[in-house]
Amino acid sequence: MKYKRILLKLSGEALMGEQSYGIDINRVQQYAKDIQELHSLGMEIAIVIGGGNIYRGLSAEKAGMDRVQADYMGMLATVINSMALQDALEKEGMKTRLLTAIKMEQICEPFIRRRAVRHLEKGRIVIFGAGTGNPYFTTDTAASLRAIEINADAVLKGTRVDGIYTADPEKDPNAQKFDHISFTEVYEKGLNVMDMTAFTLCQENNLPIIVFDMNKPGNLMKLANGEHVGTIVS
Repeated sequence: MKYKRILLKLSGEALMGEQSYGIDINRVQQYAKDIQELHSLGMEIAIVIGGGNIYRGLSAEKAGMDRVQADYMGMLATVINSMALQDALEKEGMKTRLLTAIKMEQICEPFIRRRAVRHLEKGRIVIFGAGTGNPYFTTDTAASLRAIEINADAVLKGTRVDGIYTADPEKDPNAQKFDHISFTEVYEKGLNVMDMTAFTLCQENNLPIIVFDMNKPGNLMKLANGEHVGTIVS
């Protein structure tokens, strides 16, 4: 395998499937099957999920809610998504641990770096919930931070599109895809890969980002085998 340990970043919106809100169980089960294939090869897998399918702090702020309060509500939404994926993974026969940046002893463990690494070494899939535990930071930043903390080989960002384009391919039919792009080029072209804090963390720690279509079955396995899928930022 090309990577020994990865951090998989999933957007909350991806869990909606064809729905306009909430969690599509069929989509979550598909993700669990794809992740199980990787896990069966011995890859160590950590996961961060957004919460936009349930609640978006930025949208609530624009409507007049206090930003800090809204962001904490968004963190709780990520825990709901994490629990849904945890259930699907365990139904596929995998051992998992949910670690959150906000203490919730009845349903998960608090995030402790050494404990997270030990879980990975024991072959458990680790899901990081509640972002960084701080307002004003996105789940992209949480993904970058946790990936660095656990010494992941790469951040795999699963999206609805198959890579990074010069423009939004869902809106601009003339948008061109990049197979490989440097961190500097992303800055210069003003491309939206991750928020700037998350992106800078990866750049400063030489952590490659791979943006790919998570909704196409088999893409995760292709990445694990070193096949070119999506866009690599390095």
